[in-house]
Amino acid sequence: MACYVQKFGGTSVGTIERIQHVARLVEQTYKAGHQLVVVLSAMSGETDRLLKMAKELSADPDDREMDVLLSSGERVTIALMAIVLKKLGIKARSFTGRQVGIVTDSAHTKARVSRVDTERVKGALKEGVVPIVAGFQGINEASDVTTLGRGGSDLTAVVLAAALKADSCVIYTDVDGVYTADPNIVPLARRLEKVSYEEMLELASLGAKVLQTRSVELAAKYRVPVVVKSTFQDGPGTLVVEEDADMEQVLVSGVTGDRHQAKVTVVGVPDQPGIAAKLFGQIAQSSINVDMIIQNVSQDSLTDISFTVPRADLPRSMSLVQDVAKSINARSVEVNETIAKVSMVGVGMRSHSGVAAQMFQALSREGINIMMISTSEIKISCVVEEKYMELAMRTLHQEFGLDASGIKA
Repeated sequence: MACYVQKFGGTSVGTIERIQHVARLVEQTYKAGHQLVVVLSAMSGETDRLLKMAKELSADPDDREMDVLLSSGERVTIALMAIVLKKLGIKARSFTGRQVGIVTDSAHTKARVSRVDTERVKGALKEGVVPIVAGFQGINEASDVTTLGRGGSDLTAVVLAAALKADSCVIYTDVDGVYTADPNIVPLARRLEKVSYEEMLELASLGAKVLQTRSVELAAKYRVPVVVKSTFQDGPGTLVVEEDADMEQVLVSGVTGDRHQAKVTVVGVPDQPGIAAKLFGQIAQSSINVDMIIQNVSQDSLTDISFTVPRADLPRSMSLVQDVAKSINARSVEVNETIAKVSMVGVGMRSHSGVAAQMFQALSREGINIMMISTSEIKISCVVEEKYMELAMRTLHQEFGLDASGIKA
């Protein structure tokens, strides 16, 4: 008897009809004789609806109360799913994050999981019950409700799969796997049969929306096999697993684009030890993620420092940066919100040279200027003008032989 954790996203449970469809998928696994834990998101659009209501009441609602509010969406779906499964003759029981034993820190709206007490879930499984678990939520040590951030239901599923030592964690979504690029932007993108944890982590952090970044980190840490499949069509999906020798034969696995970035430049910064630490220390204390950083060559003991942050964090970032800039006597702070980040990912980059040069040449042929560059062992990212993002993605997708036609430019 195998043990599976199945997670269904908001689109998958977006209507009563879709909840009934998911119930039939659960029924198939259950009747095959396997142990099964089901993790659900809120109905599609529900979290945004709740956020909108809160914002209508307050421009800056309290984070603790927001967690109480937003966690309600998943409670609805787990109860409805348990109801329909019982009608199908399946013993099912709904569990909130608190009831399932997911304990987190106290960082409301973006809590991190500290531990999982699986006693109740294991007890239910022994009784032949299918636990239906609310994703995205837990409790802190003070028993306050916490939420795990956007996409947190993926994390709930992987956490439970790791704690239960499940055979696999199946993430059901509205796409049939992980693609070489967003098919809405690159029509010739193709589904990958398998991808390494490391590649998936880079793809997720660079804008691919199939899996939440933290869920991939946890899957890699505990070696949880993850399968990404479609709720609405049959197919093998994409397997996310440890890297193997075959994966290195592929130079580039995927191309991503992220238009939700902003570039901040602090102009005329004194070129002295400790200045960068002061600037980025203030940003880090506010839990703002800085991505690319470039410092220009010093002239007249002054330099410029440019970096990128999520566009949603720009207002908070600017407030902090302007205060620091004033304290270090920088000349000015400049902002560019019309940028995008285009990235290529592939474990094959470790053993192949010249990838960056080929990337830059391909973009140059299309007249796309590169503003910033960032690299790792298996990733190359470039900041370009936002209007060129889709062209850049299609160009690189074809340049590195990823098109479904297999014809390289």
